[in-house]
Amino acid sequence: MATCIWLRSCGARRLGSTFPGCRLRPRAGGLVPASGPAPGPAQLRCYAGGLAGLSAALLRTDSFVGGRWLPAAATFPVQDPASGAALGMVADCGVREARAAVRAAYEAFCRWREVSAKERSSLLRKWYNLMIQNKDDLARIITAESGKPLKEAHGEILYSAFFLEWFSEEARRVYGDIIYTPAKDRRALVLKQPVGVAAVITPWNFPSAMITRKVGAALAAGCTVVVKPAEDTPFSALALAELASQAGIPSGVYNVIPCSRKNAKEVGEAICTDPLVSKISFTGSTTTGKILLHHAANSVKRVSMELGGLAPFIVFDSANVDQAVAGAMASKFRNTGQTCVCSNQFLVQRGIHDAFVKAFAEAMKKNLRVGNGFEEGTTQGPLINEKAVEKVEKQVNDAVSKGATVVTGGKRHQLGKNFFEPTLLCNVTQDMLCTHEETFGPLAPVIKFDTEEEAIAIANAADVGLAGYFYSQDPAQIWRVAEQLEVGMVGVNEGLISSVECPFGGVKQSGLGREGSKYGIDEYLELKYVCYGGL
Repeated sequence: MATCIWLRSCGARRLGSTFPGCRLRPRAGGLVPASGPAPGPAQLRCYAGGLAGLSAALLRTDSFVGGRWLPAAATFPVQDPASGAALGMVADCGVREARAAVRAAYEAFCRWREVSAKERSSLLRKWYNLMIQNKDDLARIITAESGKPLKEAHGEILYSAFFLEWFSEEARRVYGDIIYTPAKDRRALVLKQPVGVAAVITPWNFPSAMITRKVGAALAAGCTVVVKPAEDTPFSALALAELASQAGIPSGVYNVIPCSRKNAKEVGEAICTDPLVSKISFTGSTTTGKILLHHAANSVKRVSMELGGLAPFIVFDSANVDQAVAGAMASKFRNTGQTCVCSNQFLVQRGIHDAFVKAFAEAMKKNLRVGNGFEEGTTQGPLINEKAVEKVEKQVNDAVSKGATVVTGGKRHQLGKNFFEPTLLCNVTQDMLCTHEETFGPLAPVIKFDTEEEAIAIANAADVGLAGYFYSQDPAQIWRVAEQLEVGMVGVNEGLISSVECPFGGVKQSGLGREGSKYGIDEYLELKYVCYGGL
């Protein structure tokens, strides 16, 4: 009871009141503290109460618009994907709230654009510092709402904070040009100016980093934002809003409107078609991205799209097997395979195929541990929901029915409905679903190939092109393959490629524009040519 009163008094409304770290066990009608012997391997430990031990100031459940925390007429539940337990009830914003957020952002933009680059830089740096100070609590929020292992959640928070740090520095490096024309009495100037209000729509798999990668660039450029976070993971976006407020980010510059899956379509349409919005930045599926592009087309808005991928991971005969396996583990099983740059199909040359598959299977069995993200040693948490599990299961069953062999894994994990065993398939062919449909789960299908040309053809057959990886010790081959792969990012003898300093984005139907790096801020700037005559 004392905990419940303390949470309410600190403003953390509609949150569960279980104690942090308390092991719970399911029973009819709810969850109760576990008693007696420890649960067996098939009984899931529930850490849904992990939110209750955090700073109450970070546990926000209302929308954040115009610098104020505002409730909505309705709420929706956010669940722990590991146990299914409710984490809390969050404001379910609709079209009215979305339009109000856009108006607040537009009014703030008229002031924020006039703030000096130095001051914008300083405020972003303060926001970064607050993220670092609160990194442990922010990481626990990510694990609670997404299921991501806590160690990876800590990594995401640092990655997320580094975008604010990076763009705090880039804010002061927005340079124009002076062009000398043929006319002696004229000078031509090129100015860079903020585009205006940006609608930012983010996914659940990186609920913090996907926000700061966009918002950091937008605010540095002088834009304001309306963020619609994924319905599965709104707490991270709202915690960032609290820290932005503490950092002194002016009212209306950063706005957050959470909503349920039921309202997501109409809210997304409302902010993307609003005439006061000048820019749309979206990370998510290619299908949804195409819908948003239609919305943007009606009023010719600027867009950034980071969409789906089908990343090939190619292992040539000259590759170092141990290095290739280490890269495959890092690329495939980060966040339980739920990243847009995860390797989706493994193309392994005939001469090295058997050695690679054997070593890969051994590494999976030795290093991967399925469990609740809060449990020490867990490397593979739950998938985000049962629909995601069904997709992996469907791909495995389809492949096996067409002749693939399960080397390890292959079925749902005994821990619960959202868990799936890390799975390795061999004897995979190109007519199987797993080779042309993004998995977003812990499934590694291996295709055997003979020639470099064959591997390139298979990799480039996809209509998407976000990331690609390959392992080779042949310098000439490395140049050839790196240039020929039709993707926006290539990892050569490396399975982890993301860095705040480097441009992130794809080609073909994997999106438009780049995020991060010195190029990321350009997505939020317009060029203006000024002809100065009469000199």
